[in-house]
Amino acid sequence: MKKIILTGGGTAGHVTPNIALVPDLKEAGFDIKYIGSSKGMERDLVADANLDYFGISSGKLRRYFSFKNFTDPFRVLRGYFQAKRILKRYRPDIVFSKGGFVTVPVVFAASKYNIPVIIHESDMTPGLANRLAMKRATKVCHTFPETAKHLGSKAVFTGSPIRKELFSGSATRAKKMCGFNDDKPIIMVTGGSLGAEKVNLLVREALPDLLPKFNVVHLCGNGKADASLKNTPGYVQFEYVSEEMKDLFAAASIVISRAGANSIFEIAALSIPNILIPLSANASRGDQILNAESFKKQGFSKVINEDEASAKDLVAEVNDLFANKETYIEKMKSSSVASGVDNIIKLINELTK
Repeated sequence: MKKIILTGGGTAGHVTPNIALVPDLKEAGFDIKYIGSSKGMERDLVADANLDYFGISSGKLRRYFSFKNFTDPFRVLRGYFQAKRILKRYRPDIVFSKGGFVTVPVVFAASKYNIPVIIHESDMTPGLANRLAMKRATKVCHTFPETAKHLGSKAVFTGSPIRKELFSGSATRAKKMCGFNDDKPIIMVTGGSLGAEKVNLLVREALPDLLPKFNVVHLCGNGKADASLKNTPGYVQFEYVSEEMKDLFAAASIVISRAGANSIFEIAALSIPNILIPLSANASRGDQILNAESFKKQGFSKVINEDEASAKDLVAEVNDLFANKETYIEKMKSSSVASGVDNIIKLINELTK
């Protein structure tokens, strides 16, 4: 039996694409283990997939001053030696890395043992962790055609691995879960697994103008629910959902989302009209802005600048999107946006022959 290590962590966006590969990897005959951080959220996500999990020490490089910048390199070094021990004991045929700083010591350890490594980059430009790790990679998969120029000869265009269960959701289950008893169209708001404070505030300010026409289900992030809005008719908050996500997607007429690559490719694959509110350049390296502009250019999405938009702007964009939703749906349906699972599994099989 062939063996594979999956690694990725820090946010759900670095974990769910790995989980999307699991059913096809098992069907292809792979024994699968997962390496993540000792204290990361990925442990719980991987537990739901019934995979053996190895936690290692992890740190990160911050773009701002922090005393942890002096201590985290030692955590990364410890993680490297922990990863080496795991790889030496398990002896995988290949490592698949989705990104996040926990993956850097794993990729370096795999390179030390001459184990083939595939890295997957979802965003338009590679993040710092993947830029460090790709030097040791065998192949680097990407989702935007424009990304190839950043990756050199290792680049392989595969698309994004999308969980197949997302296509089997039930709108009826979602409405029951949310307590929506009428036929108003549903807006789903998601800021990613960690939530998005500015998106939350913008949406909540817009509720008086949205709720007469729409129901709103708001995935607001852990600890970010607003108790004052509890029991507001037509509005429901969840800090986080997992299995229910497919049902919420099935019920949604519109999605308002951050512009992380994994999330927006899922939305596009499901052909749901959407408004993207990318994380600003002041709070990130600007990758979400590039992702959102690409989707806007292709006619998949509307885009709002979180630093400039008001609640009235959001309401206007929602109404315009809903009035012209079929145009966006057709653009997405006629595109080549699809799950990259088959392409990635094919590459994994080629490198483990």
